[in-house]
Amino acid sequence: MKTLITLLIAAATVAIGAILYAFSGIQDVSARSPHSGVISWLLSTTSHASIERRASDIDVPDLSDASLAQAGIKDFDAMCAACHGAPGREPEAMGQGLNPPAPDLAESAAHMQPAELFWVTKNGLKMTGMPAWGATHDDDALWPVVAFITTLADLDADGYEALLASAEGMGHHAGGDEQGSHDHGETAPEQPEDDAHDHDAHSHGEPAPEEEEQPEDDGHDHKH
Repeated sequence: MKTLITLLIAAATVAIGAILYAFSGIQDVSARSPHSGVISWLLSTTSHASIERRASDIDVPDLSDASLAQAGIKDFDAMCAACHGAPGREPEAMGQGLNPPAPDLAESAAHMQPAELFWVTKNGLKMTGMPAWGATHDDDALWPVVAFITTLADLDADGYEALLASAEGMGHHAGGDEQGSHDHGETAPEQPEDDAHDHDAHSHGEPAPEEEEQPEDDGHDHKH
């Protein structure tokens, strides 16, 4: 009984201490302040175990088809490269300010299973800045990205740029950009025609004489 009471007191003390620490403001939550070694280990270990557990039941399609990876590079470039970097490219400003830093995905692909890469891409990771792309992309749009990530280790800067150029018009984001450009191209020439028509109507219509008659009406009313 004494042992149980001691354990309960110890647990209550720890809980109260944690609450007091949380409200104290001592903890630095700045993204510019790195985690301590213990916190980094705890977060990393928890993350890896959670991903492995949840990805274990995912059915992985055949990712060996080179055309699937080619279809995913445009989306990778739009969705991932800014934070994770790419062959021959450093992360952009947003990626450089993340804490913890976004990992090099070539290294991630070396020690993670494709199902795990897919799960992270789809669901994101809390407290890392990694978004859940599954909120805006279906599975068929995400698997090509995963297929491309598995090929990153074999690409240098020139290879990446060449593959990116060869995939023009492919991928979820490339299709959206093309649609936007097409719509813009159709709309642009119509606007000058409408403006020219309105201008001609205003120049050759009758509003000007009516405006000149208005002072005469005002003067007539003034005499009465």
